[in-house]
Amino acid sequence: MKIGLFDHVEDAGRPLSTMFDERLKFAAAADEAGFYCLHVAEHHATPLNLVPVPGVYLGAVARATKRLRFGPLVYLLPLYSPLRLIEEICMLDHLSHGRLEVGVGRGVSPFELKFHKVEHDDSRNIFEDAFKCVSAGLTTDTLTYDGKYYAYQDVPIALRPLQLPHPPFWYASSSPIGSTWAGEQGLHFVTLGPTPAAKACIDAYRAALGKRGKAAQPKPEFPGGAVIGCQRHIFVAETDTEAHRFAKPAMEIHLANLNWLKVRLGDVGPHARVIIPHGATYEEMLAHGGVIAGSPQTVRAEIERQTAVLGINYLLSYPFLGTMTLDDAMRSLKLFSSEVMPHLATL
Repeated sequence: MKIGLFDHVEDAGRPLSTMFDERLKFAAAADEAGFYCLHVAEHHATPLNLVPVPGVYLGAVARATKRLRFGPLVYLLPLYSPLRLIEEICMLDHLSHGRLEVGVGRGVSPFELKFHKVEHDDSRNIFEDAFKCVSAGLTTDTLTYDGKYYAYQDVPIALRPLQLPHPPFWYASSSPIGSTWAGEQGLHFVTLGPTPAAKACIDAYRAALGKRGKAAQPKPEFPGGAVIGCQRHIFVAETDTEAHRFAKPAMEIHLANLNWLKVRLGDVGPHARVIIPHGATYEEMLAHGGVIAGSPQTVRAEIERQTAVLGINYLLSYPFLGTMTLDDAMRSLKLFSSEVMPHLATL
C-alpha cells in the first residue's frame, strides 16, 4: 500500500505567506520520507481553502520537491475554461518533470458553484462535458469539440503534457453515484467518510471498474493497476494522550471551517443540505474511523484494521490542518514515516 497526503491549506490564523512557507517545508519533508503524492483541494470564498487557484500553489510545490507526485483533488471543472485548463495541466506537468496527477470533479458545494453562476443541479452535466473536452484537448494538436456546454473549432493546441497521452485522472467521491461513474471511466479513485459509507463507495467503484475491465491509465505500482484509496486524518505522537492533545483542537477548527459557508448562509437546522458526511465532533470522527490518532502502535493497528475492511491500496493521510503548528505536524509526520509507514508497505 502506498501513502499520500491531502490538504485544504485552510486558515490557521497565521499570515498566508508564513503558511505557504510552512506547507512547502512540510511537502519537502514528505518528499524525503517517501510519500507517493500530495493532493490539494479547491474551494472558493471560504477559510476552508486558501489555495483556490491550486495550479499556482502546485507550481511552487513542483519546485520544492523532487520525487513527490502532486495534483489537485479536484479541479472544479465547471469553473474552468477547458482551453485554459489544458494549458495549465501541460505547464505543471513539465514544471514537475512528469509528476502531475489530475483530479477532476463537479464541485461538492452548491454555495461555491452558485457564487460562480453555476447551478448545482446542472453541474454534473457541465462537468462531464468539460471532462470530455479537456481529455480531447490534451491528446491533440488541434482541438475540434462539439458539446452541449463547450464547443471549439480548429483551435491550435500549442502545449502538450510531458506524460503521454496525458497525466493520470483521479476522481474523489463520497456517494455511490460518483463512485460508479469513476469506475465506469476507469479513473483512479479516493473516498472518505465513516468506514461503512466509505466501503459502500469502494464497492460501487470496484463493481463498475470490474465491468469496464481495467483503469484507463493503469499504474503498475498499484495492485490491479487502479488506485483505490480512502482519506483519513492521521495524527501520531509518542502516546495516545499527546496525539489527542494537538489533534482535537485542530480537528475542531477544521470541522468548523467545513461548515463555515453553510452557517454563514443560514443552511442549518433539520432541513440543511448535507454536503459531506464528515462528522460533527472529533470524538465522532474517531469512532467512525475518519480520524486515526495515537501512538505509532495505536495508529498502525487501526490502519491495518480499516485496510482489511475497505480493501484499499492507497491511504490518503490528512495530517496537517486547522491551527496546528508546523512543529506538531512535523513531529507527527516523522513518527508516522519512521514507525508506521514501513509496516504498511506490504498491506
